[in-house]
Amino acid sequence: MSDPDPRLLAFVAANNWGVLAAVKSNGRPHLSNVGYAYEAQRRLVRVSVTADRVKTRILAADPRVTLHVASKDFWAWVAVEGTAELTPIAADPHDATVDELVEYYRGVNGEHPDWDDYRAAMVADRRLVVRFTLEHAYGQIPA
Repeated sequence: MSDPDPRLLAFVAANNWGVLAAVKSNGRPHLSNVGYAYEAQRRLVRVSVTADRVKTRILAADPRVTLHVASKDFWAWVAVEGTAELTPIAADPHDATVDELVEYYRGVNGEHPDWDDYRAAMVADRRLVVRFTLEHAYGQIPA
């Protein structure tokens, strides 16, 4: 990936909510509002999903993904594209997937008041992480 305008990456880093677009088998987009954690140093985006959601099945079949992030007034926006990887489904409160879900949570919300409860909920919910490295970014932000 060529280096995108650093202002685009700063915009993504300054937000935690966006719309995740995946490509359905018929070619139409599947859009979902999501919380995301962005790790700027690695240009890595993480999203928490459940195993039984449509978006999870779509991404397992076609990993092309775009995250659209808009300003509160909706006039500034950035889209970042990548190729999604899906972690295994959380199976144990201390497995690698749950550890990554903890990192996701911290990136979006900070510290949790009860990490043991959170870890157990991730297993009960059958959660996993969608992660992707930014391959391309574009958008419209103020100069």
